[in-house]
Amino acid sequence: MLNKVQLIGRLGKDPEIRRMTNGDAVANVSLATTESWKDKKGAKQERTEWHNLVMYRGLGEVAGEYLQKGSLIYVEGKLTTEKYEKNGEDRYVTKVVVTEMKMLGGGNKAASNPGSANSFDDGGSY
Repeated sequence: MLNKVQLIGRLGKDPEIRRMTNGDAVANVSLATTESWKDKKGAKQERTEWHNLVMYRGLGEVAGEYLQKGSLIYVEGKLTTEKYEKNGEDRYVTKVVVTEMKMLGGGNKAASNPGSANSFDDGGSY
């Protein structure tokens, strides 16, 4: 079986960084992907999808140091769904656990050359 996600998009806000009890970083990030097309009348249409990303350990550190709202990134990871309760009702949230990330330039502090790509691989499985 395969559970793999690949996305290219821009961050909707600065990463939220927290620490696990062992000191490892965890970054939560919202990523926007937008698709556009022309409808039957030739008018341009757009739809933006928002994705919740979570980055652990080294990727979390990199996200906290180099990513900011508007950063253009490529990520690979796997989908996970978490269940929680709110007001007595079961709710679900789907996240992408990121295992690889590339900064594509445009809006991040790391890329001195907007065309450059910096790649980071967590190297672990979750």
